[in-house]
Amino acid sequence: MTDAPILSLSHASKSFGPVRALVDVSLDLYGGEAHALLGENGAGKSTLVKILAGVHRADGGELRVDAQPRVFHNPAEARDAGVAVIYQEPTLFPDLSIAENVLMGRQPLKGGRIHHPAMRARVAEILRDLVVPLDPARPVRGLSIADQQIVEIAKALSFQARVLIMDEPTAALTGQETERLFRVVRALRARGAAVLFITHRLEEAFAECQRLTIMRDGRWVDSGLTETYTVDRVVRGMVGRDVSDLYPKVPVQLGEVALDVRNLTRRGVFRDVSFTVRKGEIVGLAGLVGAGRSEVARAIFGIDPRDAGEVRVNGRPVPPLDTNAAMKAGIGLVPEDRRQQGLVMDMSIERNATLAVLKDLRKGFLMDRAREYQTASDWTSKLRLKAHRLTDAVSTLSGGNQQKVVLAKWLATGPSVLLVDEPTRGVDVGAKAEVHRTLAELAASGLAVVMISSDLPEVLGMADRILVMREGELVGEVARENASEEAVMYLATGQRPVIGGAA
Repeated sequence: MTDAPILSLSHASKSFGPVRALVDVSLDLYGGEAHALLGENGAGKSTLVKILAGVHRADGGELRVDAQPRVFHNPAEARDAGVAVIYQEPTLFPDLSIAENVLMGRQPLKGGRIHHPAMRARVAEILRDLVVPLDPARPVRGLSIADQQIVEIAKALSFQARVLIMDEPTAALTGQETERLFRVVRALRARGAAVLFITHRLEEAFAECQRLTIMRDGRWVDSGLTETYTVDRVVRGMVGRDVSDLYPKVPVQLGEVALDVRNLTRRGVFRDVSFTVRKGEIVGLAGLVGAGRSEVARAIFGIDPRDAGEVRVNGRPVPPLDTNAAMKAGIGLVPEDRRQQGLVMDMSIERNATLAVLKDLRKGFLMDRAREYQTASDWTSKLRLKAHRLTDAVSTLSGGNQQKVVLAKWLATGPSVLLVDEPTRGVDVGAKAEVHRTLAELAASGLAVVMISSDLPEVLGMADRILVMREGELVGEVARENASEEAVMYLATGQRPVIGGAA
């Protein structure tokens, strides 16, 4: 780390009409450091990033780069000053090669034509410095999101960027892809770059960032060395309450078995999976990525086939590969990817909340619009949805509120069993607490909940029992009173048996 910050923003403010998006916010970014910017949705993080990127101009305050005052009138000026933003969704030309995307508009020429060998060699050198084995001649089409992000980073480095801003870069990545991205971040730091890392995943901030800044309601709350913070202190700064409030689990008197899964098998994916869930119970399904957890849920709901086994809801068998039968039996599925599988983003909040019951809201051949609105209004009110109008597109909502709309859609069907896959992925800490509160209240009302989550604190905080999968097999069960991250991970990785908690 250098003694002086590469970039320093002091007492910045920004308003949009009567809305004060930023109020007296300061930030220092040092070379050789990763700096986490933490806060709920609406905390002002995006506005701050857009000021640093030259998209917006601050109404007040001062921006300095290398101790020199700067005012960015547009993104090109920020880029020329060495500031680059790597967005969550890369914006590349899919039919061009990696090299062409990296050096777009600046390709080396020879005889008035693009010198492809020199272009590929230059990009290969950048990728080699990042220790990423990508072929510069490969077309971008077909690259994973993780590889596209690497291309964006390479493009930034081709402009000699020294400040890289990464906006939720790991939200759509697998565990292996996330670890590779962090290796690239470490390589950037070793080159002396400053990395601003925006994330909702606190474990990533603590593991990879040397410094952090907390924002709430458009204001600076706290900054300092990461090692001086605890998770509780960070959460308290972000949302104004203790970390214990994130998991509002309450004791519930369990009822009869609602879901009975017996010897469920899909060849090559999972085998001989058996478990039960009682009314009022939250059962966590844990394991590493690729263990088969989501695939089991999809087979229970009838999206994917099963080669053997049986699913019963309230004692009645549910036929395989029939989602309509699963819904009629009382099963609801909140999928892992809410944007692609759970919602129609261009549709209204109202229509999304009633999609699963539209056939019940018809009056003859026409939709009963009054009943549709009332159904959507009832469930979104119960879930405390924060929205301007139910007629607004669901895409206008925050991640946490979008998740509530998916929950509303399935709760409108009156399910007995709710399968929830990664319920808080990509939502901020405050929204996590709201989703957890909703799940706890649903369980208390007698709903049987199966919660699939890669967030171990979430599983430990919300589940009555934890079932652990490894390589397609159900390898153990951990009771709530014996649950710990170590107990679950020992089972998930097969390192050694857990004494006193696993069956």
